[in-house]
Amino acid sequence: MARIGLIDTSTATIASVGFALERLGADYQLVRDPDEAREADRLILPGVGAAGPAMAVLRARGWDEALRRRERPLLGVCLGMQLLFDRSEEGAVALLGLIPGEIVRLEPGAGRAWPHMGWNRLEAMADEPLLAGVEPGAYVYFVHGYCAPRGAYTAAQTRYGAPITAIARDGELVGCQFHPERSGSVGARILANFTEGAP
Repeated sequence: MARIGLIDTSTATIASVGFALERLGADYQLVRDPDEAREADRLILPGVGAAGPAMAVLRARGWDEALRRRERPLLGVCLGMQLLFDRSEEGAVALLGLIPGEIVRLEPGAGRAWPHMGWNRLEAMADEPLLAGVEPGAYVYFVHGYCAPRGAYTAAQTRYGAPITAIARDGELVGCQFHPERSGSVGARILANFTEGAP
């Protein structure tokens, strides 16, 4: 069984991701800095809130340099996915720069609320390992006001206004804009796919 390092980003999603990992029986440890994660086979970067404060925490603890070495599989969740990209319109913040592209303000279109809070369908754009065993068009839970537009690194999309990235992937780096830990049995399957060895 893979050993999971759950990166402590000082945000509210850490507990819910931890509880979801416990339900799966995953071997995980909450890790504050890269030294504490030395024994981890895989990392999860959760997040909620604004990009600027989250990046300040990662830089202060040395995660920006450690994650750029791309030494093991990494799953970003919600804001954690956004942090994998180059920059964000939210405060013009420089991010980790692991996946090319910019995070932009979500434009939901007429009649839809901002931010996006609710259940939306996943549409796979590629043969995505995280979606093994997940039915096409399955619903997952989103809470976000910024997004990655659909692009070269989009492995699955959803539609809220224009199509947006729901899962981004570049090799062993993968991110979910939605919250798998709040997405019922579908989210549990996605987390299990990552913790049990999906690249």
